[in-house]
Amino acid sequence: MTGSEETERDHPGVIAPPPVIFAGTVVLALALHWLLPQPLPAFLMTEEVRYGVGPALAVLSVMIAMASIRRFCKAGTNVPPWQPTTTIVETGPYRFTRNPMYLGLAGLTLGIGLIVGSLWFAVLFVPFVIIIQRGVILREEVYLARKFGDVYLDYKSWVRRWL
Repeated sequence: MTGSEETERDHPGVIAPPPVIFAGTVVLALALHWLLPQPLPAFLMTEEVRYGVGPALAVLSVMIAMASIRRFCKAGTNVPPWQPTTTIVETGPYRFTRNPMYLGLAGLTLGIGLIVGSLWFAVLFVPFVIIIQRGVILREEVYLARKFGDVYLDYKSWVRRWL
């Protein structure tokens, strides 16, 4: 394999950038909410949930994702999954979950859904997680195991994928 072929393959080959998957989910949920409104169940439509829990979940999720991005930057590795990973980050949020950025996007999706009061966010949350899991995370795991071997496999053995 030539150096350029090696460089071209030095990424996990995710199906789409995770922020694009997130944005597509949110846009689709908002469009469906506008076209075919489906409110959340009554116990989730309280002011406390919509204007307390929803924003708190959204803010916490953004904080987790931002802390994760900062850890990548501090470690000198690339954040976009279509660029090479240079190291395994095991500190900060990565001590508790192997995918805090995706956990942040998932929590933000649910937080926005609570704020909007739309059941469509909960309905689309399932395909969002499946797409992230199969089209992004599993591909990244194969790539990281291939690139870092036992270092990644050891990390993977003691830190959960999600929580």
